[in-house]
Amino acid sequence: MHCKRCGETITDKYCGHCGSPAFLTRVDGHYIAHEVQHLLHFEKGLLYTVKELLLRPGKSMRTFITEDRSRLVKPVVFIIITSVIYTFITHFFHIDKRHVDAAAGQSAIAATMAWVEGHYGYANIIMGIFIGAWLKLLFLKSKYNFFEVIIMLCFVMGVGMLLFAVFALIDGLAHINSGAVASTIAIVYCTWAIGQFFNPKKATSYLLAFIGYILGMISFWIAAMLVGLLVSMV
Repeated sequence: MHCKRCGETITDKYCGHCGSPAFLTRVDGHYIAHEVQHLLHFEKGLLYTVKELLLRPGKSMRTFITEDRSRLVKPVVFIIITSVIYTFITHFFHIDKRHVDAAAGQSAIAATMAWVEGHYGYANIIMGIFIGAWLKLLFLKSKYNFFEVIIMLCFVMGVGMLLFAVFALIDGLAHINSGAVASTIAIVYCTWAIGQFFNPKKATSYLLAFIGYILGMISFWIAAMLVGLLVSMV
């Protein structure tokens, strides 16, 4: 028989040319359970990725970029999943509605906040582009290119979203406004993780990481507000 992907002759369970299986299993309950288990697997899945990014972010992200990309969840998938988790929690407890209501009276800000709250996955990727541009400018001598910096930020900001999700859950269950604490911890983590990625042994690495992260966030929100104002004017 021939591989349905590349057309090469198959003599085993997998194609020797492209690695595709000779036969695909049926999509049933067992298949779905296997996929969920694979995603959450502690050795290669979401839980393992979160553990590595919390304990040794710099080393794990450098390894992903330069050596082994099979153990961590794909960065874009990771930031989208973590953003969905945060969005689900804020929607469930109506925390997102409180954020938008706080901006009432300023249509451009309200519209921008509403879009960001509803599309955190995309918003984080866009914000990562702004932060990545500043980091690339500040770490001019770094060996990593712009796209590798963006990959690193997908991991870092994904963990940031999980931190926000934890505090949003506390907010929803205990009715405690923990937004300021969550923001502080998220910024501290992101600064530490980015500094670990570029050069964990230099204090200036963490300072530049903090400056780049803050400038990137400010640039993103300025751009978002300008878009909101433009939409309001139209």
